[in-house]
Amino acid sequence: MQIITGEATEALRLLPSGCCSTCVTSPPYYGLRNYGEDGQIGLEETPEEYTRRLVEVFREVRRVLKDDGTLWLNIGDSYAASGKGRNRNGLFNEKAENIQSSGQRKSLIRRTCEGNGLKRKDLIGIPWLLAFALRSDGWYLRADIIWHKPNAMPESVKDRPTRAHEYIFLLSKSEHYHYDAEAIKEPAAGFPGSESPNARRRGNAKTFRGGNAYTHDQAAENSASIKRESHGLVPNETETRNRRTVWRIATRPYKGAHFATFPEELVRPCVLAGSRPGDTILDPFCGSGTTGAVAIQEGRDFIGIDINPEYCTMSEKRIKEATP
Repeated sequence: MQIITGEATEALRLLPSGCCSTCVTSPPYYGLRNYGEDGQIGLEETPEEYTRRLVEVFREVRRVLKDDGTLWLNIGDSYAASGKGRNRNGLFNEKAENIQSSGQRKSLIRRTCEGNGLKRKDLIGIPWLLAFALRSDGWYLRADIIWHKPNAMPESVKDRPTRAHEYIFLLSKSEHYHYDAEAIKEPAAGFPGSESPNARRRGNAKTFRGGNAYTHDQAAENSASIKRESHGLVPNETETRNRRTVWRIATRPYKGAHFATFPEELVRPCVLAGSRPGDTILDPFCGSGTTGAVAIQEGRDFIGIDINPEYCTMSEKRIKEATP
């Protein structure tokens, strides 16, 4: 286990090429929080500058990964000029500090929107801006996973739904990469609302695209000859199926942290699918050490980086507590 204090790009340059198997991380979100460190990411003047800096970080991550390595990237979105709060650059975020003066608010809204195509109250689309930028930089964009939060933070907004999800992107260094689908299979339970006693074994056989609901009962023979996990018209004897792209996982605060942390249940499938026992897991924004704790619990090694010395100390303590 190794924890490095420093700016992510510079710290990554100290690591040898090909020393890690997978990276599981959640970088600072745009315009949300001031971590009090020079060189921190998240308070850039524009979303494009924020994206550019993260592309530089993950370019070094790609070098550090083995040829069959993967990146599991958790990222949230931000709103432009909501009028509810702002960072130091005038980009508004609904969870940031409040602006005291109405005149200040209008002035900052105008400055934020001018010249960058953002309108007041626009959802910026940070996750996809970053995902597409990483793809253009050479990463293979393999999957977008929805992290559904059943205990999402309440919001007082009256003109849109309350946000209850974030994204996890699976990206790979090469066209062919390590992915252990068996390690993260999920129970083949019936779809919500199903009353069929065979739902656990047959799944949504009658409603999947290509099933008999779409083919007027002409798909039975085809489905019987091709194993389709829980989707076929024949029973699924394994009672498991491939992991889907919507993960319903509640947030759980870590007692030692005063900031939001992603839960261990979110990190674990990424570690299990992206690595083998004994491999090294990387997190260049390790924060409270969630990725490191899960890596150690699952018999992996870990390298963590954070710009804040207090977070590095927190990570070391948490990982030691998680060590068998």
